[in-house]
Amino acid sequence: MTSSRDRAALIDRRLAELYPETPIPLDHTSPYTLLIAVLLSAQCTDKRVNLQTPGLFAKADNPRDMVKLSVAKINSFVRPCGLAPRKAQAIRRLSELLLENHHGEVPRTFAELEALPGVGHKTASVVMAQAFGVPAFPVDTHIHRLAQRWKLTNGRSVEQTERDLKRLFPREHWNALHLRIIFYGREHCTARGCDGMVCGLCRELFPERRRAVRVHKT
Repeated sequence: MTSSRDRAALIDRRLAELYPETPIPLDHTSPYTLLIAVLLSAQCTDKRVNLQTPGLFAKADNPRDMVKLSVAKINSFVRPCGLAPRKAQAIRRLSELLLENHHGEVPRTFAELEALPGVGHKTASVVMAQAFGVPAFPVDTHIHRLAQRWKLTNGRSVEQTERDLKRLFPREHWNALHLRIIFYGREHCTARGCDGMVCGLCRELFPERRRAVRVHKT
């Protein structure tokens, strides 16, 4: 079996070939709207978030307008995204804090972002990477799953997966690569559609798995 670094290098090359462009899946027009969209995406699909945010952003696409809305009003827009009451409260409160502490701007450090209500490390990482171009490696369920399937990490925690991926891939590739892995996990190497021997990349990474299956069948 090849080493994890060899597999990482192959994954990096193949995904760059397959996805030369890496559009951000969440619709947004500013760091603020990206922050809100990422917050809403927790335990919700990007597709669902993109269906709900146009109505909300038509009313408030900046913190000054958002604080003019009640939590109940915000909730009415984001309810289909799940965990809506909590998310609506977080959106309004973080908007207040942006006005109070950051002149209405989204802060550009992990610590300041993670201090905001409803903003964890993954959300902060997406904003830092996609809004400000700071190298980060947000780990979602697709990335956590594929990193284990491709034997790039032991998968004991999301935090461990992030550390292992940052160690294996060039820092300058992180921002595009985390999106490429998500795209691949959604389109080709799904949780049920591939068991590590079906999709093209898995077959290339682990040819011995297929040989073992053939031997077992004979």
